[in-house]
Amino acid sequence: MAACAEACTRPALAAGASGGEGKHVKPFTPEKAKEIIMSLQQPAVFFNMASDWPARHWTANHISKLLPTKQIRFRMGLKSKDTVPQFETACSYVEATLEEFLTWNADQPRISGPFRDYDHSKFWAYADYKYLISLFEDRADVFQDVIWSDFGFPGRNGQESTLWIGSLGAHTPCHLDSYGCNLVFQVQGRKRWHLFPPEDTPFLYPTRIPYEESSVFSKVNVINPDFQHFPQFQKAQRHVVTLCPGQVLFVPRHWWHYVESIDPVSVSINSWIELEEDHLARVEEAITRMLVCALKTAENPHNTKAWLNPTEVEETSHEVNCHYLNGAVSAFFDHYRTPKVGEIQVVGTHGENTRKDELNVGSPVEVKDIPNQNVTMGTTKQEAEAAHPFGPHLAPVTLSSEELPSERRGIFESNGGRFVCKDAVAKLSCARRQLMMENHENAMVEPIALNSTTAPPPMLVSTDDLLDCVVNPQVIRMMAQLLIQGKTM
Repeated sequence: MAACAEACTRPALAAGASGGEGKHVKPFTPEKAKEIIMSLQQPAVFFNMASDWPARHWTANHISKLLPTKQIRFRMGLKSKDTVPQFETACSYVEATLEEFLTWNADQPRISGPFRDYDHSKFWAYADYKYLISLFEDRADVFQDVIWSDFGFPGRNGQESTLWIGSLGAHTPCHLDSYGCNLVFQVQGRKRWHLFPPEDTPFLYPTRIPYEESSVFSKVNVINPDFQHFPQFQKAQRHVVTLCPGQVLFVPRHWWHYVESIDPVSVSINSWIELEEDHLARVEEAITRMLVCALKTAENPHNTKAWLNPTEVEETSHEVNCHYLNGAVSAFFDHYRTPKVGEIQVVGTHGENTRKDELNVGSPVEVKDIPNQNVTMGTTKQEAEAAHPFGPHLAPVTLSSEELPSERRGIFESNGGRFVCKDAVAKLSCARRQLMMENHENAMVEPIALNSTTAPPPMLVSTDDLLDCVVNPQVIRMMAQLLIQGKTM
């Protein structure tokens, strides 16, 4: 396995060699790296930008020695081939030290301790979403080992980062992050990322159950999809990349992703980068929280665990949610309260061009749409495309050309991954761009064809069915816009 991972990174390291000993020369300056991140509209992998980070040595064994007695919560999931996503609400949890995890992961016979009830051949374990500031509360010196300032974000280090440690098969269900864009540094082992662009949202069947403020989940198990129940998923544009140690993946705003560990142990560190669009997104999330909590609590006030994601620990009372919504709206206006009245910009769900007269805005504040992409304010499409320096040190994550079954086999095989190397670099073809444009224009819910010769579908509508409509990202976006407009009249 070590040799396999070495082969994965060696081409990139060779390409980034500085020609001698001494200080590592970065292929991009911090300013250029940030320019790329803020203009790039597709996922990409950076090479040789973190080769000299002290965090490069943060293997699971190393972290175990730094935190010998720290109790960490592991999510336990089945190595299953079910077509239903394995949401966090369906998993069990174990409190254990990293040393106990590594002992269990070594598959030693007659193991005792917190993992004793979990057969290693049937279960995976994942310590996910672990904020370094909580893990290393007594070791603030380690935060400097993570150097996001190399990507143009001064002062950002481990304090604004999360740690992910998983065994073979550990994964997160397919979802999109409500806020920001994402930088992911792979430390140990490999992870395979399945990514889908924002315009594919209707094809991913978005749901807010289980509810988590920052995540919109997909009903589809993207590595073993049920096309009978989710036929539109066949239109989704799957992008696949295997992230290897030393590499940094950039995930643009609102790109869907399913992430799986394909080595015995994987360790990664990520940081979510705040964006201008997050101010509106917080209003949208506050609306969603209020609606989900109101309906689900009314349905069964004593069973929040069935629909509330385990990572969502805040109170869910209506009073608290009202306060949260008011705070989000106030923060939105506070941010845009500048001398230039009328420059508030609201992001469209799929970059649609909504005219002012269609929004019926008659207030001093103008609400207008900008593309829902990770582009800096005032950047034209031509300027954004010109800022894509793909080459030996930056590889785009392209559309997958493999059939799904071959991808599925790689989940539990040690050598089933694909590597991102310098010879995989290629710019987007005109055909792919045309495909994205067509999907962008046609990414609408198709009309239901009623055929009198077919049996009528079951008419039982559940609370979750209603919520799928009410808190659909497109609906919530319109509600947020109307709410903001109402407060400016």
